[in-house]
Amino acid sequence: MLIGAAIIGFQELIPVFVFGGVVIGIWGVLNIISERNKHAQERLLRHGRPVAQPDSTDAHQAKKTERFQAVQEMAKALAQPVMPQTDLEQSALRVRLANAGFRGESAAAVYSGLRVACLGIFILAGLAIFLPRADSTVRKAVGIAGCAGLGFYFPNILLWWLRRRRQQAIFLTLPDALDLMVVCVESGLGLDAAMRKVCEEMKDHASILAEEIGISNFQLQMGRPKREVLHDLGVRTGVDDVKSLAAILIQADRFGSSVAQALRVQSDSMRTRRKQIAEEKAAKTAVQMIFPLVLFIFPGIFVVLVGPAALAISNQMLKKP
Repeated sequence: MLIGAAIIGFQELIPVFVFGGVVIGIWGVLNIISERNKHAQERLLRHGRPVAQPDSTDAHQAKKTERFQAVQEMAKALAQPVMPQTDLEQSALRVRLANAGFRGESAAAVYSGLRVACLGIFILAGLAIFLPRADSTVRKAVGIAGCAGLGFYFPNILLWWLRRRRQQAIFLTLPDALDLMVVCVESGLGLDAAMRKVCEEMKDHASILAEEIGISNFQLQMGRPKREVLHDLGVRTGVDDVKSLAAILIQADRFGSSVAQALRVQSDSMRTRRKQIAEEKAAKTAVQMIFPLVLFIFPGIFVVLVGPAALAISNQMLKKP
C-alpha cells in the first residue's frame, strides 16, 4: 500500500516536473541565443585594443560556436514546418526577435524550432496526465488539445514578455541618455562622439540602451550612412520614443539644423510624456482600488463592526423567556 501511494504521489508530481523542465530548457536556449548579441560590442572593444595584444575571445567564441552548432542545426530542422513562408512574415518575426534582444542570423529558426519542440513536449505531458484518468474520451481530448495549444504558444508568450521588459528598460533610461547627449553636443562634441560617451557612462546602469547605441556606433565606424544607422536603431529597439528621436536626428542632419536643440526638444517632450503617464496612472488608482476594497477590506470591516451586535441579537432571540 505504501508503494502504491508513493507511485500515485509521483504521478501527480510528473506535470510539475515536466513544466519545470520545459521552462528551464527554453530559458537556457534563449540565453544561449542572447549571448550572440554581444558580438558587436566585443568587436568594438577589440578595435580599441592595441594590435600587439593577443585576443583570447576568438578561441572562446569558436568553442562556443562548435558547442552549440548541433543545437542550432536541430532547431533549424524542427523549424521547417512553422517557419514563415513570405518575406514580410519573416521580416516581422526578425523584428520581434530583435526587439527582445535576439539579433542572430539563426534566431528565427531557433525560435520556430523551440515552438515545435514545446508543442511535442506539452503533447507528451498531456498524454501522461490525461490518459491514465478515468474520464470520458471528450475530456481527455480537450485536455490534450489544451496542453498542445499551451505548448505551441508558450514561446510566443515568453518572447512577448522579454520584448516588453526590454522596451520598458529602454524607455525609462532614454531621457537620461538624451540629457547626457545634449551636454556632450553643446560642449563641442559631434553626434558620434556623444553617442560613444553615452555608451561609456551608462553601460553599468543602462546596459540595454548602451548596447544598442554601441551597435549603432560600430555601424557608423564601418561606414554605413548615418540615416540608415539611426533608422535601424529605431526599428531594432521597437520603442516609439527611439523612433521619433531617430526621425528628428535624421531631419536635423538632412536640413542642417542644430542637433543640440533637436535633442533638447526631444528630451523635454519625453519628460512631459513620462509625467503624463504618471498622472494617468495616479488617476486610475482610485478606480482600481474599488475592487480590492469591496472584495477584501469591506467584508473584514463589516465582520468586525457588525459581528458583535449580530451575536448579541442572536443570543437575545435564542434566550428562553
